[in-house]
Amino acid sequence: MTPLALPVTGFIAPERLWLLAIIPLLVAVYIVLLHRKSSSGIRFTNTSVLAMVLPKQSQWLRHVTVALALLSLVTLIGAWARPNGMDKVPRERATVVLVLDVSESMTATDVQPTRLEAAKTAAKAFVASLPTAYNVAVVSLSGNPSVRVPPITDRTALNRAIDALQPQDGTAIGGAIKASLAALDQAPKGSNSAPAPGMVVLLSDGASNAGQAPLQEAQDAAKRGVPIYTIAYGTDNGYVDLDGKRYRVPPDPATLTAISQATKGQEYSADNVSQLKNAYQNIKSEVGYESKVKEITATAAGVGLVFALLAAVGALILGARWA
Repeated sequence: MTPLALPVTGFIAPERLWLLAIIPLLVAVYIVLLHRKSSSGIRFTNTSVLAMVLPKQSQWLRHVTVALALLSLVTLIGAWARPNGMDKVPRERATVVLVLDVSESMTATDVQPTRLEAAKTAAKAFVASLPTAYNVAVVSLSGNPSVRVPPITDRTALNRAIDALQPQDGTAIGGAIKASLAALDQAPKGSNSAPAPGMVVLLSDGASNAGQAPLQEAQDAAKRGVPIYTIAYGTDNGYVDLDGKRYRVPPDPATLTAISQATKGQEYSADNVSQLKNAYQNIKSEVGYESKVKEITATAAGVGLVFALLAAVGALILGARWA
């Protein structure tokens, strides 16, 4: 994020903002001067002669020039008060728990070659895109969720674990969230014994039908400050054939949205490979950065200087018309 895009969140020296009180006074003075000028104009009855003597000034240019000068003053006063903004900077360390649905519905072929195989490929690409210092864990989501790999940095081992995932019965989203939090507890501590920031990336293609209530487990994640990024995966027309019967297996975006919102994460939907890749790419940009307070005095002063230069140009143009 560029400094110009940083929103102001506070000031280091807010007492200096009292100087802004002069702005209304300057506006009042300008209005009074305009009123006096319009009143004195009626002394001249032959306006055609006056027009030949004095060139016509652009009213809007004069107003814009004054407005720019005032904006410059406001911005420079703000800069003097040393404003702070929020900037996104790369995380140095983090733990990401990757949850992949391996329920029988993931054998549906509405995403080629199957939902599960396409999800594996996209998951490995996502893991490869994360900074090498990040610890990543893999949790399988089925009727009996389990931690397949605890948080590690070994990308080869993670890829092997993802490739080994096979379809299983059931979908216990709440249990998968609980297993994810347990995986975060296994993450290595930093040099100061503090845990790295943790987040969960959960992909599921169906509704929860086993185990704990998903939203209840999501509340536990929220209490720990762990955001959950969800991907509702698959199409409404997806189906699987089991025991001679055909079952429709649409995703459940409502539950996944509620989970991400409860934990201050972000929800995504993907019904094809391209959308799945985009979802993981967006999540990568979210988990790879953190917001930090940054002083933006120089940026504010620069904006004020731009306003001042524009006001100066306007004043020069007005002055040239009187020359």
